[in-house]
Amino acid sequence: MFFFLSKTLGTMLLPVNFLIGAGVLGAFLLPTRRAVLGSGLLAIAVLLLALCGFSPIGKLLILPLEQRFPPWDASRGPPDGIVVLGGSIDPDLSAARGRAVFTHSADRIVATAVLARQYPNARIVFSGGSANLLFDDSAKEADYALSALEDLGVAKERLTAERLSRNTIENAEFVKAVANPKSGERWLLVTSAFHMPRSIGLFRKAGFAVEAYPVDWRASESRAYTFSSIALNGLERTELAMREWMGLAAYSATGKIDQFLPGPDQK
Repeated sequence: MFFFLSKTLGTMLLPVNFLIGAGVLGAFLLPTRRAVLGSGLLAIAVLLLALCGFSPIGKLLILPLEQRFPPWDASRGPPDGIVVLGGSIDPDLSAARGRAVFTHSADRIVATAVLARQYPNARIVFSGGSANLLFDDSAKEADYALSALEDLGVAKERLTAERLSRNTIENAEFVKAVANPKSGERWLLVTSAFHMPRSIGLFRKAGFAVEAYPVDWRASESRAYTFSSIALNGLERTELAMREWMGLAAYSATGKIDQFLPGPDQK
């Protein structure tokens, strides 16, 4: 049920979808007796879309998420294993093209290949199935991710696929079963910096202690208050940030994480 709601209600409430919906509703109301309401909805929708697209709001929303966990400290020694969360490959497009097709989060794959070379004894588990709502037999991201990592020089015997998870909750639960971490082992969690607080909270809830290895940053403190010249960039940052904040609120309210904004200080 939670997965269904996240893919339906949650998607509808994302800023761009919600504002476009409000604008369309406003346009339909213009030739009716509700023309004043319609013109107001349309004007507000356009104004807020412009604000999300051009203003620094997306950067300001995403920056606290990305700064929550510092870069991983390699001085503590090599990890025993590395968990990589899906989101870096489009499985449906990959199936259509017959090869891995990367998304904007390809840094997750690149960082994993670098870590694999630095720590040749670490096990690597890639977690990612299909996030499609209706089709369980669709392409699985993990299959293409493992192939891509092999192409980048990672030995096949080091790689394990977790190919059934559809969201981050299932990432945490299914990876724990697949990885079967032993007491005293140290595992890294590789995912986008903005996604790290929610991911760490869910892994903690699943009883799998991992150390954050954030990658794929989308904002910087030095440019947090600058405006975007391309609206699509600002809209993307706003969408990513709001998806995470909404997810944190929903997970916290339903007890799926123990802290609204998990951080490195929580034991």
